[in-house]
Amino acid sequence: MQGFDFEILAEKYRDNIFAVAFNYFKNSADADDITQEVLLKLFKSDREFESEEHVRNWLLRVTVNQCKKISVSSYFRKSMPLEDYAEMLNYETKEESELFFAVMELPKKYRIVIHLFYYEDYSTKEISAMLGVKDATVRTRLARARKILRERLTDVWSEE
Repeated sequence: MQGFDFEILAEKYRDNIFAVAFNYFKNSADADDITQEVLLKLFKSDREFESEEHVRNWLLRVTVNQCKKISVSSYFRKSMPLEDYAEMLNYETKEESELFFAVMELPKKYRIVIHLFYYEDYSTKEISAMLGVKDATVRTRLARARKILRERLTDVWSEE
């Protein structure tokens, strides 16, 4: 990795990598492992990156690929219940907590596109390249995820 300081990049993008992995696996232990693997790949990499945005895109693509690789291996495990992890997070409102759990209940294919689109600010075209699916597939997954979330959260929030 030439032209960029590893420590600065690791500090800046560690949480982004973790968030993508957590959305994939729904547990912090596997997300931590993926984060370490991805940062180790960055440290060992001799790639020349054009810009910091290129580094970020590379990191998140490697994260998605590592998640896919681990999820099909016999190593895959779940070690911390979602509720235990959620207790560690600080939500400003009850709605934020409810949104977190609603997103985590989505099937993985919807959960990951929601995260990349809304939290990482990737376009559907960029997400499609990252996931190796068609842009139309990403748009469909986003639409279906939004519909599910709208139905679940409208019911919960209207009761209050």
